[in-house]
Amino acid sequence: MAASVCRAGSAAGKALLSARSPALLCLKRNQSAVSYAQTLSNIPDTQITTLDNGLRVASEESGQPTCTVGVWIGAGSRYETERNNGSAYFLEHLAFKGTKKRPQDALEQEVESMGAHLSTYTTREQTAIYIKALSKDLPKAVEILADVVQNNSLENSQIEKTREVVLRELEEVDSNLQEVAFDYLHSTAYQGTALGKTIVGPSENARKLTRADLLEYINLHYKAPRMVLAAAGGIDHRELSDLAQRHFGGLSSTYEDDVIPALAPCRFTGSALTARNDDLPLAHIAIAVEGPAWNSNDNVALSLANTIISNYDVTYGGGKNLSSNVARAAAEYKLCQSFQPFNIRYSDTGLLGVHFVTDKHCIEDMLHIAQGEWLRLCTSATDTELVQAKKALKNVLVAQLDGTTPVCEDIGRQVLSYGQRISLEEWNSRIDAVNAKTLRDVCSKYLYDKCPAVAAVGPVEQLPDYNRIRSAMYWLRF
Repeated sequence: MAASVCRAGSAAGKALLSARSPALLCLKRNQSAVSYAQTLSNIPDTQITTLDNGLRVASEESGQPTCTVGVWIGAGSRYETERNNGSAYFLEHLAFKGTKKRPQDALEQEVESMGAHLSTYTTREQTAIYIKALSKDLPKAVEILADVVQNNSLENSQIEKTREVVLRELEEVDSNLQEVAFDYLHSTAYQGTALGKTIVGPSENARKLTRADLLEYINLHYKAPRMVLAAAGGIDHRELSDLAQRHFGGLSSTYEDDVIPALAPCRFTGSALTARNDDLPLAHIAIAVEGPAWNSNDNVALSLANTIISNYDVTYGGGKNLSSNVARAAAEYKLCQSFQPFNIRYSDTGLLGVHFVTDKHCIEDMLHIAQGEWLRLCTSATDTELVQAKKALKNVLVAQLDGTTPVCEDIGRQVLSYGQRISLEEWNSRIDAVNAKTLRDVCSKYLYDKCPAVAAVGPVEQLPDYNRIRSAMYWLRF
């Protein structure tokens, strides 16, 4: 078993429909619409129960032979200080090193004997530990999760082994230029705040974190009201709630001296951070403005805007026939190897932007194309392209929930972030409610004449001066 940091991405595909007559075309369209509506109506409801200690239990029952069950915790690098930055990531790896009840070998053997898989990941605001197993093994899976979360052995020998692993992974992260670019983007956009720190933390911290540091972090943040036990697949919600009460009912909900740690606001700063290295073959550029928080209604319109921008990779076919203006320009003029829009959301802020990988001679051209598309969406987005984007986004939302693990992740993240799980039917209604004017207004609210944050890694000598990038965030019209 190995800890895995999950990164999720998706692209909206285009379905081509051919027919011999308008009547047949209409019939096929109606059948497709009914099929999509049936898909929405057949998705089971998400049931949520709150235990006396504040732990939320959320599940979706689908009758499958397998299930995924996990614990989502409101704790990540944003809750850390300069001194203990990297603690959440360190603890993620220690989840595989055994508990007071189960030494590492026993834990691994027990999970493998079930044919199960134990996984973890850490973000800036959340930590997740989950197991995919056969549905009949749900009781054992919940018991193992409770043991891992509440009874980590934190043996000094295991801490030292984990230290070696984390230091090795830090070196690997440095070679992943996309990860580096996004870390730099956070560092400059949220400079001087908790969101500016990396998830893995600096190597200096990885070398000196002690058992006492890790135990302090657990005691401060691993509290029942900040946790969600989520499950999806062949499970019964009542059984899951009973198991949660049995194994998590004793989890503390109180803080020492009644001091509840609160998230400090993280201000956004328009700025640029570059790491020039001409020995690298390609430049990684990320540009972003401050986006909305998790619970903002503007996220639906911005998701549609990103769907219109679409994404691109040099391996794609289509060329000048691609529907996206940015993708068409990138393909026709060979401006980049790839690009992808993003909307990274946090409790009270976010990053809305575009990341692209390009040759050093095309950096300015790609920025011009990307920023120009942003401004076009602010001023000239049309109903025609919005209709296509709505179809694509709905398909993506359905496709992302294929399997018990992505469904479980969706439940855990949403209940932790929103306090509920928003159904696909509700998302569908929110998407339908967006018209072209709404899209233009929301894009203008976040994009037009805003100060961006820019991060650039690689051969970036030709990256334009920040003032030029800033001036391209509005149009002068007479």
